[in-house]
Amino acid sequence: MTATGTFGLSSEARNLHWLLGNLVEEVPGVRSVAVVSSDGLLLLSSDPAHNSAPAPAARARQDGPRGSSADLATIVSGIASLTAGAAKLMDGGGVKQTMVTMEEGSVFVMSISDGSLLGVHAIADVDMSVVAYHMALFVGRAGHVLTPELRSELRKSLESAQ
Repeated sequence: MTATGTFGLSSEARNLHWLLGNLVEEVPGVRSVAVVSSDGLLLLSSDPAHNSAPAPAARARQDGPRGSSADLATIVSGIASLTAGAAKLMDGGGVKQTMVTMEEGSVFVMSISDGSLLGVHAIADVDMSVVAYHMALFVGRAGHVLTPELRSELRKSLESAQ
């Protein structure tokens, strides 16, 4: 994200915006990315409609499901709930990553240490290992900074950008 899109945010929030922008820019075929809180609220988005100054690569890419990262957040939250229930029924432990491949695209969901989720919507023939690698990098770098205070700041910044 550009500096104008993150003006007034804490350094941690600016860092998360930067990490998200990197994920979008560095992985060919990514359509949209969303960070979703454990209660299903959109915290951070690659969707230009949810950020006042998106990264240039985010503007150039095709938008995500129905053109909205809010839709991606809903999908990510639902997939996470479904897979968590399945894992519980199968005594499989916590769900670390979920991937859904479709004829026209893919959706990836990865857990972040605080219970938040990282969701990525990509084209059908995206290199899944590259997506998983970059998601793991994001989760590793972002997981320890997503405090309740930072989640609140991110939510407020999304609300003010709308």
